[in-house]
Amino acid sequence: MPHTASSHHRTERLDQDHDGIRRAARLLRQGALVAFGTETVYGLGGLATSQRTVERIFKAKGRPSFNPLISHFASADAAFAEADMAIPLHDMARRLAQRFWPGPLTLILPRHAKSRIAQAVTAGLETLAVRVPKGRAVEDLLRLAGAPIAAPSANRSGRVSPSTARHVLDELEGRIDAVLDTGPCAVGLESTVLDLSGSHPILRRPGGVTLEELQEICGPIIVADHAGAADGTSHPNAPGQLSSHYAPSLPVRLDATHAQPDEAFLTFGDTQAETVSSSLTLNLSPDGNVEEAARRLFASLRQLDQSASRQGLVGIAVAPLPDAGLGRALKDRLKRAAAPRPTDSAAPPT
Repeated sequence: MPHTASSHHRTERLDQDHDGIRRAARLLRQGALVAFGTETVYGLGGLATSQRTVERIFKAKGRPSFNPLISHFASADAAFAEADMAIPLHDMARRLAQRFWPGPLTLILPRHAKSRIAQAVTAGLETLAVRVPKGRAVEDLLRLAGAPIAAPSANRSGRVSPSTARHVLDELEGRIDAVLDTGPCAVGLESTVLDLSGSHPILRRPGGVTLEELQEICGPIIVADHAGAADGTSHPNAPGQLSSHYAPSLPVRLDATHAQPDEAFLTFGDTQAETVSSSLTLNLSPDGNVEEAARRLFASLRQLDQSASRQGLVGIAVAPLPDAGLGRALKDRLKRAAAPRPTDSAAPPT
């Protein structure tokens, strides 16, 4: 019988040693929900081949069932075995995998007619979202699990993504079976989602692999706008598409040159003291390093949100960020964090 977390069940915390990884893999094979760190963010993992387990992922997160999940694999060959590779962009997919896997790139590919992936993972779509994550612990975990693992971010739906095991437990304690503590995530932003299911590559979500890096292999890439509405009425055609996402509890104001007296301030680069009017300020990277800013983004949003609420502040102002490279992914996450929130009667975002 699979493990089932409940309000009376404490989430098991596992270390990233040999025993901890083996225990996590065994739990996954038994149908349990196990959160684990990747190079991007912590994922909430479950057997992608089990409809029942995948339904538990959606329930634990409060995620709408129309929003598809990414399946994680130990190798490119295992990922491509679930896809119909008789596609125009077949060679491109293999070149991208050779260059960026293991790594923060998700490929959208047509689903193979004999794929073992549960229908709940794909939300009824004829495509699969697949990737091979990077990191010693997660690579060992997937190899030992011996099966595809569906894993959205390990947080409550629509909230700020987790970059440490503590973030996972803050939101999912008692709702999942275990968390494998692999330390802070190296990249800190979710994977890039590139759609290769048609005749031209389409960037569905910017992430840890930049558009510029992809263009070195793919040439011209169509950059899609957000496919999902904030109220959940427009169903996404790939993971990570809803327009309201990654949101702290306080409203977010973008491209701010200074904070109002009742706002916390998230800055970037060499900020002049006179522009920092807030009593609560964090700098993503004083040196203006976008990689450092990416690693710190979600943890900084969480910290500001909690501290600002305690101090009676009513919002978070965010300084301008670069448009190119990894800055594109940073701005994407912040744009969604600042988007209008769903009403209580609407489906929650994720």
